Amino acid sequence: MKLSIIVLVFVFNCFSAFADNGYRLWLRYDPIENVQLKQQYNNAISGVFYPGSSSTILAAKSELVSGLKGLLSRQLAEQQAPAANSIVAGTPSTAKLIASANVDLSAVGNEGYIIRTVSLNGKKTTLITGNTDIGVMYGVYHFLRLLQANQQISNLAITSTPKIKLRLLNHWDNLDRTVERGYAGFSIWDWHRLPGYLDQRYTDYARANASIGINGTVLTNVNANALVLTKPYLEKVSALAKVFRPYGIKVYLTARFSAPVEIGGLKSADPLDPLVQEWWKQKIAEIYTYIPDFGGILVKANSEGQPGPQNYGRSHADGANMFADALAPHGGIVMWRAFVYSNETPDDRFKQAYNEFKPLDGKFRKNVMVQVKNGPIDFQPREPFHPLFGAMPGTPLLMEYQVTQEYLGQATHLVYEAPLFKEVLDADTYSKGAGSTVAKVIDGSLDQHSLTGMAGVANIGNDINWTGHPFAQANWYALGRLAWNTGLSSAQIADEWLRLTFSNKTAFITPVKKLMLSSRDLMVNYMTPLGLHHIMGNGHHYGPAPWTNRAARADWDPVYYHRADSIAIGFDRTATGSNALAQYAPEVRKLYENVNTCPEDYLLWFHRVLWTHKMKSGRNLWDELCFKYYSAVDSVRLMQQTWNAQKANVDADRFEQVKMLLAVQEQEAVWWRDACLLYFQSYSKRPLPEGYEKPAHNLAYYQSLRFPYAPGN
Repeated sequence: MKLSIIVLVFVFNCFSAFADNGYRLWLRYDPIENVQLKQQYNNAISGVFYPGSSSTILAAKSELVSGLKGLLSRQLAEQQAPAANSIVAGTPSTAKLIASANVDLSAVGNEGYIIRTVSLNGKKTTLITGNTDIGVMYGVYHFLRLLQANQQISNLAITSTPKIKLRLLNHWDNLDRTVERGYAGFSIWDWHRLPGYLDQRYTDYARANASIGINGTVLTNVNANALVLTKPYLEKVSALAKVFRPYGIKVYLTARFSAPVEIGGLKSADPLDPLVQEWWKQKIAEIYTYIPDFGGILVKANSEGQPGPQNYGRSHADGANMFADALAPHGGIVMWRAFVYSNETPDDRFKQAYNEFKPLDGKFRKNVMVQVKNGPIDFQPREPFHPLFGAMPGTPLLMEYQVTQEYLGQATHLVYEAPLFKEVLDADTYSKGAGSTVAKVIDGSLDQHSLTGMAGVANIGNDINWTGHPFAQANWYALGRLAWNTGLSSAQIADEWLRLTFSNKTAFITPVKKLMLSSRDLMVNYMTPLGLHHIMGNGHHYGPAPWTNRAARADWDPVYYHRADSIAIGFDRTATGSNALAQYAPEVRKLYENVNTCPEDYLLWFHRVLWTHKMKSGRNLWDELCFKYYSAVDSVRLMQQTWNAQKANVDADRFEQVKMLLAVQEQEAVWWRDACLLYFQSYSKRPLPEGYEKPAHNLAYYQSLRFPYAPGN
């Protein structure tokens, strides 16, 4: 009997060591597998000296101690004074010993840090320091990342400071715990049990964000509910803010523009009405009594049915400035979304945000940021950069990405988004000549703005692994890393994330990193190749529906965008069409306006093209479209083969989960291919090229499919 128990315990321990449900994200701290390297680390780290007692320092100390214990398989002593090979973490103001190192911190600001091998009292030590406690915490996470990724630590000289000031997650979470465009379960905010019950997940959320430099979270949906501004909910928000505060994370809320009417008893929400202005001043002051370090508010106004200043004949600047004046005495900011379009404006939806906001440049208060989506339509798999970037030099612009995969296969497709993020950041606006990249617009260097920001619509839910798909964690990670350093490459971030989240084995890293880096392009090619866009199912945006033409608004219908007929396909945005290209600098316009020189990735974005048009490959447009769809499906099948070969290098739980999801992705890629090509074939009247497998169903079958309970809608 005893032998049986011993065997069971042994089996359980082995299983537990190798099983991984993904909850720990990239903060796994499992024992280092490389025995020689682990011994080097153990020899190089004798203990930890950690002066200071703030909540941030204590949280950073806890992270460092637990991280080292897991990675090195031993409990490190907390030293009263540093010995040889100590880790010393703190600010010069908290310990004279750290000040004696004479490390120049003038360039790292309030959040940056230095990690350096120095001599303190004649002893070799690893110093992690900054001007502030949060800078030290960021440095601690960087140091742990080095160990997790099996990097050398014997002679460190690292200086790091964030490129972007506000590094934010936007949660589209509702008070009933549903999540708009959420594909990983319900909201992690358990409003019903707050403020009394504080789930451990809140702390782990804060740890994960701090580890990648995210310093703000907008808790609620941009399609806002005014109730979150009432006393019972402010008490709940205050409880969350208290959990996040040690990790340097400020809380923000979304404000419903009509709140003075809905919860304030006023008859109007006119931003120029003194009664309305006073109501908001009092409401903002009340918020700060609950959350002294409240960051500010995010507003979606006069878009998709949301109320806003235009309801009263006022401008976006009038509305934003009303909030700005109420927030300014407390140090808060306004993030005013530029995602606007209207049924009353029949012009190309591409142009509407620019047309509304460009004339307002320079008319916003200093604590207002205009939050602009990466592209001009709506988070499509591939979009040209938004024309507002570079067009509003007098206004700080805040980048808005969508980390959650609303249009990128949702939580069933493996799509690494860093290449999408980088494609936009590296795009040249030419607003001040060559080299005026989008990255320079949003980091403030192009127009000398000190208020800068990057936000991502979160993909987080209460699934055990946070994001639904294990690889979707990489997109959350990439957002934080790029907001800290826009110069990082997609490959660097993928390599780092894989090492922290899965394994340091070269046999794993090399093929799986290649898989990640190709995933976004191949997804574009089995969904919306050659510049097709917005041909997803209406409402839920799940699956293909290029035939849809009965929505309440024309620009919710795919036919509005692809405009296919028997002669041609695509949206003409040149001077002969909507002339949207006129919103870009002449150099950008010149790149796209000629059908023969336009990059083929954007061909149907900007041009209406004959089915017989000869492509760079030598194929005509129809055959090229077929080639893109079919080759992308083949690439998904290669992804499956790559992953299946990794069974020995991945824990059983996540291996099987990803394997199943890749099978779903392959089926859905085939669905996209067959449904779209059958539909467009009904216009082109051309056969599929020889050698391609035939669709399993006819067009009517695909048009009949319905998904009334698709998630995130």
